[in-house]
Amino acid sequence: MAYSAYDRAVIRTRKQNLALAAALVGAAATVIGPAGPATLTAIAPAQQTALTADERAQAQAQTPLSPDERQLATFVDANNTDALALLERAVNINSGSMNFDGVRQVGAMFRKEFDALGFKTEWIDGAAWNRAGHLIATHAGPGRKILLIGHLDTVFERDSPFQKFEKIDAGHAKGPGITDMKGGDVIMIHALKALKSIGALDRMNVTVVMTGDEESTGRPLARARDALVEAAKGAAVAIGFENGDGDPAHAVVARRGTTSWRLETTGVTGHSSQVFGADLGSGAIYEAARIVNAFREKLAGEPHLTFNPGVFLGGTSVEFDAAVSGGTATGKTNVVPAKTVVAGDLRALTPQQFDKAMNTMRTIVKESLPKTSATITFDEGYPPLAPTAGNEQLLVMYDRASRDLGLGAVTAVSPDKAGAADVSFVAGHVPMIIDAVGMKGRDDHSPSETADLGSLPIQTKRAAVLLLRLMSR
Repeated sequence: MAYSAYDRAVIRTRKQNLALAAALVGAAATVIGPAGPATLTAIAPAQQTALTADERAQAQAQTPLSPDERQLATFVDANNTDALALLERAVNINSGSMNFDGVRQVGAMFRKEFDALGFKTEWIDGAAWNRAGHLIATHAGPGRKILLIGHLDTVFERDSPFQKFEKIDAGHAKGPGITDMKGGDVIMIHALKALKSIGALDRMNVTVVMTGDEESTGRPLARARDALVEAAKGAAVAIGFENGDGDPAHAVVARRGTTSWRLETTGVTGHSSQVFGADLGSGAIYEAARIVNAFREKLAGEPHLTFNPGVFLGGTSVEFDAAVSGGTATGKTNVVPAKTVVAGDLRALTPQQFDKAMNTMRTIVKESLPKTSATITFDEGYPPLAPTAGNEQLLVMYDRASRDLGLGAVTAVSPDKAGAADVSFVAGHVPMIIDAVGMKGRDDHSPSETADLGSLPIQTKRAAVLLLRLMSR
């Protein structure tokens, strides 16, 4: 059986994870819970989240953490209330991508946190790409450069009814952007505070980029991501604090990229009684249908590749508004249609897969039916985060940090379940990349967006220990 590069990476990572699990079992690492001793590796993520502070402390006391790492974990638990308060304040500021004032307010709030940690901070104005802008924070140090990535905006604009942080129970809260990704931003900041508390941050070389338009990226796209790409130069490691699939046992080492495409067909119009004849040919709608069906026949089923026609308009007259991905079409049942517009998306795991798919689609478009013509264009899009050995190695380190903390294994989620994100823009610039180490929960991008508050200290500890170990390498 042939495996893709991603599948091979997953298999290798799982083998390494099993070896790490065996080592922990061999060391008889146990945690004392309400039901008595339990092997650490047998604790499910939901059970891990449900552990009390005392139980987590007992687990950490029996795992192979250094004294500094134990202090990091202690700091995170002691300051979790402050982290929750910062999260609530951030969520209560509307920062929909097009609410520029709100995005800047969240940026100013986090900027104060970085200033207090000794970072040099800068706000990059986004007028050139019609967005609010980005927050950049740099901390010079002797170690190798580490890039941390977050974003300030959400999908919930000022007119959304979903506006405020709402505590559901002791372990859960709802709020716009609480998991995607203000929770991740807070995890990043409090991991850095933990490192500052033991003096480790003073020796670290860290750059933070929090973009203000991840959910609705400005144009031109290259200009909107100049600051992020520039920050990636010279970095050895990049870590994204997105929420991923919401499972605390998962992280992301590969993401599919995405772009949009637009197909336009034209035909000779006239009385429908003459359709398919020498004078009128097949018409614009049949030509569009041929092309879209050929896309399916030629490309469907290829691993990690998807393409979807989301809007299909055809008739004697068509008006299409790309900004809202919609429009109008008029025609008559007895008139051969003159025009069709089809808009869709394309997702692929590697640049090579994108190129192959686009070339196949272009070839199909050129094979026009009689008396018709067609064109296809591809928009700027998010690049893929292709799987690499470096990304896999970073996942193994993150997984080991989690196990050593007594928080269970972390494995790679399929890129088919990981949407596009800012971290993909630094692929090719940074040799080791991991994402989705932020707040976990469910129902992001909906009025039910809910955070698992127990994941806040868990994810913060994992990040802090990983960062300390990266500094020591």
